Amino acid sequence: MRAWVVWGVGVAAYVVAVLQRTSFGVAGLDAVDRFGTTAAAVSAFTVLQLLVYALLQVPAGVLLDRFGTRRLVVVGGLLMAAGQLVLAVGEVLPLAVLGRVLVGAGDALTFISVLRLVGAWFPARQAPVITQLTGLLGQLGQVLSAVPLVAVLSGPGWTPAFASAAALGVLAVVLVALVVRDAPGVRSRSGPPLSWSKAGRDLVRAWRHPGTRLGLWSHFATQFPGTVFALMWGFPFLERGEGVPQAAVSALFTSYVVAGLVAGPLLGVLVSRHPLRRSWLVLTIVAANAAAWTTVIAWPGPAPLWLLALLVLALASGGPGSMVGFDYARTFNPADRQGTATGIVNVGGFVASLLTVLAVGVVLDVTGGDYSLGDFRAAFSVQYAVWAVGLVGVLVTRRKVRAQLASEGVVVPPIRVALAQRFPKKDRAGAGVRRGEG
Repeated sequence: MRAWVVWGVGVAAYVVAVLQRTSFGVAGLDAVDRFGTTAAAVSAFTVLQLLVYALLQVPAGVLLDRFGTRRLVVVGGLLMAAGQLVLAVGEVLPLAVLGRVLVGAGDALTFISVLRLVGAWFPARQAPVITQLTGLLGQLGQVLSAVPLVAVLSGPGWTPAFASAAALGVLAVVLVALVVRDAPGVRSRSGPPLSWSKAGRDLVRAWRHPGTRLGLWSHFATQFPGTVFALMWGFPFLERGEGVPQAAVSALFTSYVVAGLVAGPLLGVLVSRHPLRRSWLVLTIVAANAAAWTTVIAWPGPAPLWLLALLVLALASGGPGSMVGFDYARTFNPADRQGTATGIVNVGGFVASLLTVLAVGVVLDVTGGDYSLGDFRAAFSVQYAVWAVGLVGVLVTRRKVRAQLASEGVVVPPIRVALAQRFPKKDRAGAGVRRGEG
């Protein structure tokens, strides 16, 4: 029971972190008016936030191995609260930039730290499912930004909205400080003193293992469509481009979170039962996302609400899919460098996200800047190039992982062979035909 309480408070802190991360996305058009700037400039705020997040992932992993979960989540929460407070009172671009930098820095410390609680408090057989739940429950923060935060923005206004987000961050910090323990019987775990040489060795060893790189590319290919949609451009696309009423947009964002909560545990079970088929789950999720966006972009005129709902459901699978990358980091690296490996994996999706967020904003300005449906369709088409890069990365590193597993005596048969072995054809006499491994 204690494990669930500690983990639950950690997840609550991550929920608040996701609220802080996505708060600027639902206020994107308000930010254009408040700061008197353009869509590309506003998207640059989010790009900067994601850039800070991505650049700090490996240092955050090193700090996590040294100082433990509790300390890093407290520091991260305080940084995010400070950033939201700066944004609440700021009316000029430099303050807005500072606010998003602080949010990105605090966010960078939070997620991988909360993931460490899973390995410390739960048995290994439960880790894939609880890891999925950690990521997915955190996405409830998007509901907080899409519903109550939007309501405050529409009513009391900008300053009360972001000030309330800052206050919620402080509350989360207090709960973490009082309840979270790094491990059973350990209030705050401390690793060996920081050493540039050791950190460098751990980083090189984690990177050299193809399993870590497969995790990075899996995260890269699956996470960015949903992140770009939820973090920055989904709300303006639905409201301004597709003409969906604000209440319906909030409902779609809520369904995005709910669908992820359903898909995550299912994917966790599949990963646990079929660890040699994780890459096929990643590829299936990428295909579903690309197919959904293709249908919406190609639809003549505004897409019907049911099609937009299908798009949101497809995008919801990206979050659980990206968590497969962390499972690669966990299973291919020893415990003393899992923080570093997890940080490397987490870089993938956020680099893809920040590049796509910026590209969408640039295309929106180049196409006229009036946020028409045609502008948004052209802008979201940049995703295909990012998917192509991610798919090449997954396929290349998967081949290297399989080669290394083969050298260790673990043979991964082609999926058609695996299916034939699991569901053998019957010959005329009724005997099962067993196909060889290939």
